[in-house]
Amino acid sequence: MRHRSLLVLTTVITTGALTLTACGSRDGGDSKDNGGGKKTTVVIGVDAPLTGSLSALGQGIKNSVDLAAKTANKNNEVPGIEFKVEALDDQAVPASGQANATKLVGNKDVLGVVGPLNSGVAQQMQGVFNSANLAQVSPANTNPALSQGDNWGKGEFKRGFKTYFRTAATDVVQGKFAAQYLFKDAGKKKVFIVDDKQTYGAGLAAIFADEFKKLGGEVVGTDHVTVKETDFSSTADKVKTSGADSVYFGGQYPEGGLLADQIKKTGANVPLMGGDGIQDPAFISASGEANEGDLATSIGYPVEKLDTAKKFIEDYKAEGYKDPYAAYGGYSYDAGWAVIQAVKAAVAANNGKLPTDARAKVVEALGKVSFEGVTGKVAFDEYGDTTNKQLTVYKVEGGKWVDVKSDTFNQ
Repeated sequence: MRHRSLLVLTTVITTGALTLTACGSRDGGDSKDNGGGKKTTVVIGVDAPLTGSLSALGQGIKNSVDLAAKTANKNNEVPGIEFKVEALDDQAVPASGQANATKLVGNKDVLGVVGPLNSGVAQQMQGVFNSANLAQVSPANTNPALSQGDNWGKGEFKRGFKTYFRTAATDVVQGKFAAQYLFKDAGKKKVFIVDDKQTYGAGLAAIFADEFKKLGGEVVGTDHVTVKETDFSSTADKVKTSGADSVYFGGQYPEGGLLADQIKKTGANVPLMGGDGIQDPAFISASGEANEGDLATSIGYPVEKLDTAKKFIEDYKAEGYKDPYAAYGGYSYDAGWAVIQAVKAAVAANNGKLPTDARAKVVEALGKVSFEGVTGKVAFDEYGDTTNKQLTVYKVEGGKWVDVKSDTFNQ
């Protein structure tokens, strides 16, 4: 039977923080290793929506990083170092993310942070981390501006924050990939585009629209919905009367599922397509109408079909986490492992001890990280973006998401 490390959970009511102790020790300081020596505690922070409508994704992120820390401790990946995880709930709210970033910066033991889920939240966290030389690796952010600057669309690329990295491909890749599939593979020529006015959704929809038109497709209408609202009947009616043969939605699954439902209730027999934000079982369950034929793109290949992910899946199950690893579990594990490898490099370069400027050295080492991870080769380019450009198209078939095409996208 696989040994399960003791998990100590401390809830700090005033901050919403969850401290996951990925080791057998109950104390918050140094712990003895089997050889009797002292180990130095290194904390990996996690920021994600642990409550609210996106908590299914956030919990998967938190648990996957926790598993990476447990694995590193079990294998003595970094001699002399014991990893712990401190997870903070941002509820997908930018201001909460910024407050969490400040809290994590204030903990001197935090040498890297995994998260957040939402690009809009990341925008409010980047500056805080950068000013403190604290590495941030998101498993899910896809907005290109986070790493390539606000003028990336004009071909002007500028990395604004040296501390920012991500294991997720950007929306430049995802939006173009979606447009090419819908136009070429699905044969759709007239699309109605809807977004949720958020950083992720609006950005993704814009990239998709630009590529779809370049391919020769027609955007027959556009509209916007508001996050946390539930009545999208006016938008559904616009889709019905537009003559669209498809809908593209830039946003998340809570609104996407309801929108798909209400469009189908008008009698419009057209598929709705979206990005990785809708590729969740909750998108399907949110609709009272059958979602057959609806489409979504997602970063990477299906984790369940990757040989490199087999051990991750087995270990995650063995730990008995209450929530599934969800869409970003593999990328979260890899993000956590990247931080661990950067710490390992910093320690190795300093005669087996943490350097006094550990945060700066971890940031420097992250840029050189390269390993075979759960999701494939993990490495970062000069902007901190993943070099892994694999994507997958999913279709709803028989009431569940089924992968229908996986490919490596070359811009």
